[in-house]
Amino acid sequence: MNMREMKDSGIEWIGTIPDNWDIMPNKYLMWKKKRICPVYNGEDIISLSMNGVIVRDLDAGGKMPTSFDGYQYIESGNLLMCLFDIDVTPRCIGLIKCNGLTSPAYSQFVLTNRANAGYYNYYYTMLDNDKTLVHLAKNLRHSLTEEQLGTISTIVPPIDEQIKISNYLDKKCEEINSVVAQLQEEIETLEEYKRSVITEAVTKGLDPDVEMRDSGVQWIGTIPKHWTVDNPKWHFVQRKDRATKGLTQLTASQKYGVVTQEEYMEITGAKVVTVEKDFDILKLVCPGDFIIHMRSFQGGLEYSEKYGSISSAYVMLIPQKTILEPRFYKWFFKSPVYIDALSSTSNLIRDGQAMRYANFIQLPIPLMPKEEQQQIADYLDMKCAEIDSIIAEKKQQIETIEEYKKSLIFEYVTGKKEVV
Repeated sequence: MNMREMKDSGIEWIGTIPDNWDIMPNKYLMWKKKRICPVYNGEDIISLSMNGVIVRDLDAGGKMPTSFDGYQYIESGNLLMCLFDIDVTPRCIGLIKCNGLTSPAYSQFVLTNRANAGYYNYYYTMLDNDKTLVHLAKNLRHSLTEEQLGTISTIVPPIDEQIKISNYLDKKCEEINSVVAQLQEEIETLEEYKRSVITEAVTKGLDPDVEMRDSGVQWIGTIPKHWTVDNPKWHFVQRKDRATKGLTQLTASQKYGVVTQEEYMEITGAKVVTVEKDFDILKLVCPGDFIIHMRSFQGGLEYSEKYGSISSAYVMLIPQKTILEPRFYKWFFKSPVYIDALSSTSNLIRDGQAMRYANFIQLPIPLMPKEEQQQIADYLDMKCAEIDSIIAEKKQQIETIEEYKKSLIFEYVTGKKEVV
């Protein structure tokens, strides 16, 4: 097979392209079309998502716009772009596949007869994936005007080759997406299995042959006959000690647990306000404490293995360690049945109301011999680590496949590989 002749595109992030491909400003390939909808008449509401252009499913919980002021008609076969705040927008471009209405935050572009919408959807998706669009956005808000977009130099293959590339990538990406969807389904199954393992262990124990009885608590159900249930206020007391200057400042996170503020900022890239004076507003945290924080209704009642200080907005709980194994209750407080029951203790969740000690003591907790608590905790530590390891492997597979997909799009869109 003869190698096609290549030339320098003059575009840094593109590199070389086939010798017979053109380069021209984007304004010669597409133009913005805007037609405002005066009255909503039941048209599909269309948005950009990580999966491209989607029709908002109002029957599945999709939100109807509160106002249609500025909403515009869009048409199948055109491109939909979000040119504002490109650095924080999950996806900036998609191919419109059906007529409908879309937000004024989006821009619709009609392509000329030199450009195929499918090809340029892949082309700009490639730039979006590599954050090239962010670098092209010159102003401080990382946004592009229509004029700025129009001046960007763009590669232009012959139209018949654009169509071939688009059709080929449609087929290959569909195959790749199918594999990713299967892996994602397997991950969801494993996550559900993990939740059921936790719930079963913390409410039923590890002995499948043990005699059971009704706990008297609807959301707990039956428990082993030798277990009891009790109000947690008799077994967890609030720690009200003030922190002293110089203690490491901590953050309680539903996703990462109790970590130092430095660790949290390093992991997330987010900024956390550090107390530089008036240290008496901070509370003491000791290893083995549980921390109630804002997200506790969603499963964020966190177990601390660290010694330090934390915001006075949090509530620290000290477990009665003579009869309680904190690691068991770490799992119990993360069980779906407990989280659901906890959510029912407040009707203020939507308003961002933080959980209080008063909510915590409304829910009884199971009690069993401390040795059995330790056995259950050991089992869940081991079993959930195994499940998490499998999930991590599958997530790594997805990441590898997605990287392959990106490279595939780049190779064909830029002509470094030829559709034959």
